[in-house]
Amino acid sequence: MPPASPVKPAAAPAHALRLAVVVASLGRPDTLAELVHALRQQSQPPEQIILSVTSEADLPPRSAIGEGVTILIGPKGSCAQRNLGIAHVPEDCDIVLFCDDDYVPSRYMAERVRAFFAANADVAGASGRLLADGIHGPGISASLAECIVSAYDGGPAPELAPRKDRYGLYGCNMAFRRQAIGPIRFDERLPLYGWQEDIDFSAQIARHGRIVSTHAFAGVHRGVKAGRSSGVRVGYSQVVNPVYLSRKGTMRKKYATRIILRNVAANLCRIVRPEPWVDRWGRVRGNWIGLADLARGRITPERIVQL
Repeated sequence: MPPASPVKPAAAPAHALRLAVVVASLGRPDTLAELVHALRQQSQPPEQIILSVTSEADLPPRSAIGEGVTILIGPKGSCAQRNLGIAHVPEDCDIVLFCDDDYVPSRYMAERVRAFFAANADVAGASGRLLADGIHGPGISASLAECIVSAYDGGPAPELAPRKDRYGLYGCNMAFRRQAIGPIRFDERLPLYGWQEDIDFSAQIARHGRIVSTHAFAGVHRGVKAGRSSGVRVGYSQVVNPVYLSRKGTMRKKYATRIILRNVAANLCRIVRPEPWVDRWGRVRGNWIGLADLARGRITPERIVQL
């Protein structure tokens, strides 16, 4: 593989950097409306808000969206929907922020994303601080998330510095330089929920600059359960996707092995007393289907659409 060109330092000051926010959403119109409202209330709102959905049913009433928001309707799947969003990011945007529809941003998130990238010219991509994450629990209510964010916003401004270089970023809030993205796209062989698509995308961006975590910008990931893939499909992806990405070269073999073993073990250990919000039986079944496919030499992440 030829060496990649490093990201050039940003010539413009923070206030001149243009920010586009891309949100892929499915079946959560109320949550999407809350995010759009939060983005409009930013101290320095993004120049572009792009909503990538599968049908009008995914959208809140147009009155809740307002004007100046780009709405795209296309194929289902987080990778396909994000790729559609990238294709419609204006050429003059400097930074692209991907966030989940159940992400509740700090009021200063957009302002500090710009400031962070202006202050760190060698960074190609970054995930911000998660004040709370409901993905591994029953989820966080909108009111509690707003309280957490409000309390945070009343505190001192964070440092505009990377905290740690990362192997991959967290898809619920990850920002990249538009220049670093270039022709890179999310892998649409990872369909539907696209498990580990953030790792795959980040690994490709890492060829053009540092991939880091930072406390410069922050928010809450509510972890809303509606609109997610079935347990069988998630379980299958937990086994097959890491092997596929390892073969592709965007996930280290040790990391792939570790997350497969960790998830299979967690599903088996918790099957006796499963959490109400997790289909452990379905995940175990999906794990075994995935392991059987791997034993046959079948590495096909897209098979989940048939399960």
